[in-house]
Amino acid sequence: MKKLALTFAFILSFGFAHAQYDNWAVGFKLGEPTGINIRKYFNNIHALDVTIGTYGGILSNDRKYRGDEGIYKNAGVSLQVHYLWHTPLFNSEAVHVYYGLGGQVNSRRSYPKRLNGNYEKDISLGGSVLGGIEYYIPDNRISVFLEGGTYLELLPRPFYLSPNISGGIRFNL
Repeated sequence: MKKLALTFAFILSFGFAHAQYDNWAVGFKLGEPTGINIRKYFNNIHALDVTIGTYGGILSNDRKYRGDEGIYKNAGVSLQVHYLWHTPLFNSEAVHVYYGLGGQVNSRRSYPKRLNGNYEKDISLGGSVLGGIEYYIPDNRISVFLEGGTYLELLPRPFYLSPNISGGIRFNL
């Protein structure tokens, strides 16, 4: 998972060198998930949003799941990607709303009852929806945002549902 995240970060950083006039944003997100956030805007309507960081440390820590009545006890590594639509709120250039669909890959330890306190490492895959509001500070390249959504795990525990709520700051390049 770490190799995948490093490879993805390298590809994105290579893209920064060739996209001097494109609209990019880089920031930090705190919540579920927590991590580095990279956003690429397209034609003032669409965006690709990527977060690389941790998952399960705030809202999903010590959380039971169905199946073998196990529990997630720790934070794991996460890669979250969303395709977004965004628009100004009330025709304001300072405030935008956005929403979108995407996916999430997580690596966490699970503690199933059948293992009597021992853990197994899980790679989980699922779908995710996201919506948020972003405020662009006037005469500045910094924006702050608040967003929420949900993650629905498909593998290995189908229909494990977890909220995604976070806020953060972005530097718009």
